[in-house]
Amino acid sequence: MSTTVLIRGPVQAAERSPAPDLARGFMLLLIAIANTTYYLWGSEMNPGTSHPRDGSSVDKVADFLTITLVDMRTYPMFAFLFGYGMMQLYHRQVASGTPDATARGLLQKRNGLLLAFGFVHAALLWMGDVLGAYGLAGLLMVAFFFRVRDRTLIVWTWVLGAPAALLVVLSAVAAGFIAQLPADDPTARQMAADFLPSDSESVSTTSYLASIGWRLAYWTFGTVGQGVLTLVVPVMLLLAFWAGRRRILENPGEHLPLLRRVAVVGLTIGWLGPLPAALDHIGAIGVPDHAAWVFMPVQILTGFFGGLGYVALFGLIGHRVAQRRTATPSGNLFLTDGPFAGAVQAVGKRSLTSYLLQSVLCAPVLAAWGLGLGQHLTSWTMLVYAVLVWGLTVLFAVWQERTGRRGPAEVALRRLLYGRPGVPTT
Repeated sequence: MSTTVLIRGPVQAAERSPAPDLARGFMLLLIAIANTTYYLWGSEMNPGTSHPRDGSSVDKVADFLTITLVDMRTYPMFAFLFGYGMMQLYHRQVASGTPDATARGLLQKRNGLLLAFGFVHAALLWMGDVLGAYGLAGLLMVAFFFRVRDRTLIVWTWVLGAPAALLVVLSAVAAGFIAQLPADDPTARQMAADFLPSDSESVSTTSYLASIGWRLAYWTFGTVGQGVLTLVVPVMLLLAFWAGRRRILENPGEHLPLLRRVAVVGLTIGWLGPLPAALDHIGAIGVPDHAAWVFMPVQILTGFFGGLGYVALFGLIGHRVAQRRTATPSGNLFLTDGPFAGAVQAVGKRSLTSYLLQSVLCAPVLAAWGLGLGQHLTSWTMLVYAVLVWGLTVLFAVWQERTGRRGPAEVALRRLLYGRPGVPTT
């Protein structure tokens, strides 16, 4: 005997709120800027920042801005939006009559699919894939925290966030002692060697087959480390579950004081925290290589606040866009919200496709196993390349929006998740 369980289909265009799509669309620009730095495989990297040591004054400006505004700020922001999207999906399913257990099972299936997408993405193109990390974290957080009370979500946010803060303090103290060691001290040399980036082989090798192994090794470590061990993604998911229950990004006008506070505090911490690393990178202060690893935990912790600040900022922008949409209703996204806001939302609605398309436009062109252009670019020219890559994804998304098409990656994920349209799950 089989029981038919009706599952609501994917979200329709008219149901979408502007704030999450605006945030996702802009976030993909920051992701392009952050990721393309790793394709500068012909340059010697500063172990404290993973940016080229040498360069012109224009390169230093580009590095300073990227370290301060972008590095370690994108994946927490993406993690929050990912968790918020899970809560949106769950609400839509339950509101349409889908049983609670079935709706949560759908979330877990989606998380598993993202983990699989991430594996394929890493194997084919990009070792820094984040889909796997979010899929893994999503599986764990939905299993253990999705149904708990709001108060429990907040308590566990503090419980999981405290070790990250403690790590920053301990790292600063340890780095202070290690910095006193001479550069030729065996311990100092080992610290510097251990801190040097270990992901360059996947882009610097001329063999595509060899690069697959490097990418998957780094992806496996990054998926577990970034998705679970650093605790940033799990904490972001807890906060996103809490915010999603209150529909803060769908109804930002009802939460303006909260969004303003989070934007001001988050962006202040998120932009001030990386300043020591940025100043050291341009030579304004001098931190020995064997102590430069202190910047990493600081970047991780302040990146958490920066990511939240960016989300709140786009919640406020989304409120303004929603007001304009109410004042000038139209079925055309570009007429109601304006050409730029409409274009960014078009990217955000196709964030999975746009994210994967960045790798298609970067890896074969920049890596040594492809055209090898990354060897010849510098920090500022790579920044220009990243913006151009994002611009191409915008053009593609706008064309799809105007022609009524969904992103191909979204179509594939939804087909795997929901099955063929009109076919009930049994």
